[in-house]
Amino acid sequence: MSDLKSLPLDGLHRELGGKMVPFAGYDMPVQYPAGVMKEHLHCRSHAGLFDVSHMGQVILRGSDYEAAALALESLVPVNAAGLGESRQRYGFFTNEQGGILDDLMFANRGDHIFMVVNAACKEADIAHLRAHLPANVTLQVIEDRALLALQGPEAEAVLAALNPAVAEMKFMDVATVDLGGAEAWISRSGYTGEDGFEISVPVDAAEALARKLLADDRVLPIGLGARDSLRLEAGLCLYGHDIDTGTSPVEAGLTWAIQKIRRSDGAREGGFPGADRILSELHNGAERARVGLKPQGRAPMREGVSLFAEADRETPIGCITSGGFGPTVEGPVAMGYVPIAFAAPGTVIYGEVRGKRLPVEVVALPFVPARFKR
Repeated sequence: MSDLKSLPLDGLHRELGGKMVPFAGYDMPVQYPAGVMKEHLHCRSHAGLFDVSHMGQVILRGSDYEAAALALESLVPVNAAGLGESRQRYGFFTNEQGGILDDLMFANRGDHIFMVVNAACKEADIAHLRAHLPANVTLQVIEDRALLALQGPEAEAVLAALNPAVAEMKFMDVATVDLGGAEAWISRSGYTGEDGFEISVPVDAAEALARKLLADDRVLPIGLGARDSLRLEAGLCLYGHDIDTGTSPVEAGLTWAIQKIRRSDGAREGGFPGADRILSELHNGAERARVGLKPQGRAPMREGVSLFAEADRETPIGCITSGGFGPTVEGPVAMGYVPIAFAAPGTVIYGEVRGKRLPVEVVALPFVPARFKR
């Protein structure tokens, strides 16, 4: 007997020929018969449908939005209180050492915060929230809603066929709309670098909605394999790989997510776990940085590959945290951490693969430009 949890659309994935694998405690499709390469390229040129129901969905409520937002600000270095209604923002929980406990998305839905957290961290995140939120802020874990993502340049046209109102949304807008009779909580965001939407719907309406979307010739189902290669080309972090409890947001290149009001001399400076380290690194710089890496051959360099300053050096200077083949760029791509002295684009370092030191060029991220609707 398997201890893996099933997605609400498990039967549909199997009907579609999904190859199921364990991921974050769930049985999930890694690919469909089209294969990872075709799924990846289809999402870049048309639209892809992802089942991300393994993610955690949470609501925070206070006496009003600001009360909930200020409580959240005690756990994240992000301006939650200043987020406009019907808008969403990226953030991360930090620990006392300035490392990242998890990254997340949160939205201002008028009288409450709607939050989506990573599947592998959701139990720990919920416990973290319960342990630290004040008594006047309540936490509701959403168990009866599925989460779908429709991504790609044709995502808007596909979804607008079900409700034209979605075409008016801009990047990071959130809205509640009717999709085929179901109340959908939608954000215009995603994890591919493409324009697209994340759609929370009641579990009992999820399959009908998924079938409607898949009935459109522009849409293919996309598994975990292409989800990973798409986010890697987009230079997006995967928690537990590119960011973790020992990685600071500054090292990870996530300083854009820390607004001025939470920084030194801001009106709500600090007040979050690890503020001393994070504010110091914002001012003085970190000792290492996450960088884009392009191996100068055809062979991919994957997570765990050690990086060296020279081909004959004994001591590594860093390692690759994510790597693989980038179908859009038609070559290997990777991300990893190196000392600041080696972080400038154009720097050539060496990765060790099967005992051989092979050249790798440091490059700017992302590998594929983002195409969000601003």
